[in-house]
Amino acid sequence: MKEGRMGFSKSGAFPSSIFPFLPFLPLIMTQKTISPIDGSVYVERELATPAAVEAALEKAVAAQKEWKKSTLAEREAVCRKALEYFLNNADEIGLELTWQMGRPVRYTANEIRRGFQERANYMISVAEKALAEVEVDEVPGFKRFVKRDPLGVVFVVAPWNYPYLTSVNSVIPAIMSGNAVILKHAQQTPLCAERYAAAFEYAGLPEGVFQYLHLSHDQVAQVIGDARVDYVAFTGSVEGGHAVQKAINERFIIGGLELGGKDPAYVRADANLADAVENLVDGSFFNSGQSCCGIERIYVHQDVYEDFVKGFEALTKTYVLGDPRDPETTLGPMVRTSAANFAQKQIDDAIANGATALIDPALFPAHQSGTPYLAPQVLVNVNHSMDIMQEETFAPVVGIMPVSSDEEAIRLMNDSQYGLTASIWTSDVDAALQIGEQVETGTWFMNRCDYLDPALAWTGVKNSGRGCTLSVVGYEALTRPKSFHLKIG
Repeated sequence: MKEGRMGFSKSGAFPSSIFPFLPFLPLIMTQKTISPIDGSVYVERELATPAAVEAALEKAVAAQKEWKKSTLAEREAVCRKALEYFLNNADEIGLELTWQMGRPVRYTANEIRRGFQERANYMISVAEKALAEVEVDEVPGFKRFVKRDPLGVVFVVAPWNYPYLTSVNSVIPAIMSGNAVILKHAQQTPLCAERYAAAFEYAGLPEGVFQYLHLSHDQVAQVIGDARVDYVAFTGSVEGGHAVQKAINERFIIGGLELGGKDPAYVRADANLADAVENLVDGSFFNSGQSCCGIERIYVHQDVYEDFVKGFEALTKTYVLGDPRDPETTLGPMVRTSAANFAQKQIDDAIANGATALIDPALFPAHQSGTPYLAPQVLVNVNHSMDIMQEETFAPVVGIMPVSSDEEAIRLMNDSQYGLTASIWTSDVDAALQIGEQVETGTWFMNRCDYLDPALAWTGVKNSGRGCTLSVVGYEALTRPKSFHLKIG
């Protein structure tokens, strides 16, 4: 992910000591959330003081010792009550989200009503299975089994682009596992952390089991290095991932790192073109392309290439770029001007090296250089020497290339430092399975994209990170095995 998606400083420097905090630090520091809608300060919050950080860690450790004694039924009741809070306040939360990060208001409440609700419900429903004791073969005179113990304190560092969808992947299963959670949300979306706190207070979760902190990058590093933190769930940039890994390496703990992608799609000659066009346009441009598993490069069999491109271009031109508070808007501003400038530079560099831009920005009156409002763009005559086909863009921009065979498509899909998701568009299930076995990716889709099924492990390979969330497998990182070997009589 690009700068701002919870990335750390490029230096990756971490202080060698944690507490006490250095005495010359200011007692009160603040962070400001600049709304991409109009450049105004939408939220201003004080960063946690050293004393507040210390208190939160102490409280989390104490609260977790009691919380782990709770029954699974008690944890489920609390988590379902917290979900009820989110659903009851979805419209208000959606408007807050629009102001914080710019997604059109016609979509933001659905982050709660659809994906958030689906994931929370699923992870709650499979907790009993995921956390069950592991039975082993009976041996006369012995009782043996493996129990799944909570880790302790889980530190969740969440991004702004899908602030509830990404955080729920870790927060709910961590609570269900008997852990305490400290959530640090992106500077762009601090109200999301506060909403979690309100939800768990509404649900009656014991004090200290869930807490949030507004922190600077240096403070995040300090918390990761603290001996009272037992696991880190981080979603952000590759640079941020390296920084988190460096801090974790100083200790004997692990972390989950979800670090983004440059996700490809392959349209075979036997694909349903209308369906492929409709879904791949949406997969490329929803949330202004600011999705780690959004479509950023497309390979189309040469037999259907021209028809696909024609349809893709026509549908792209129907988008409405504008004020995200307007219910008619389907494409809002990017999160900040620097992100739009970065994407525009990739576009300009590609064109300078022979690419053709199919979309005239003049078709989108709200498009304006020097602002976060960026028109969608479709590039053809692209190749893998261009950053637009190699480096994460994280914007409403996609490159499309023709291919002559499955083998060429596989080679190009794998020609990437990332491996989060990839998709194939075909009517041949056997071909999809065969090709999927050869593509280096965490998730392989057929005839869909940009969607997380909570029953499946969410994971990446290469620079897309390590570890996984969601599914019963997602619980494994939040617990440790403890073996019981009892000799009877």
